Amino acid sequence: MAIRVVRFGTPKQRREGVRLGTVRHPPRGVRKDRYAAEHYYDVWLPNLAPSAALVRSARTLTDPRQWRRFASRYRAEMARPEASRVLDALAALSRDADFSVGCYCENEERCHRSVLKEILKERGATIVP
Repeated sequence: MAIRVVRFGTPKQRREGVRLGTVRHPPRGVRKDRYAAEHYYDVWLPNLAPSAALVRSARTLTDPRQWRRFASRYRAEMARPEASRVLDALAALSRDADFSVGCYCENEERCHRSVLKEILKERGATIVP
């Protein structure tokens, strides 16, 4: 059992389980009842998305220092109790269930989901490589 980190809008893989939408906004132009059918997510969990202000600041990231600052700010947001408790729950659930988290970004290396993956690992989550 484990967590998979995925790009939303891509076909679900075998044993991926429920997709949790760790994004700030639902997909544009997609009816709510079509999110899962169109390979976005099954359940929206914006608690683990970067804040709106942080998302706005990320649109212009061009150098590694800016990315590190973004990652540091996102980690600080995830350290808040309301996010921290959810992260602990997901880490514990990953030992008994298959599910996935993700985002729309094409490049995982410059997406909050790469930082989210690290945070979950640090909390003892089982992550599919």
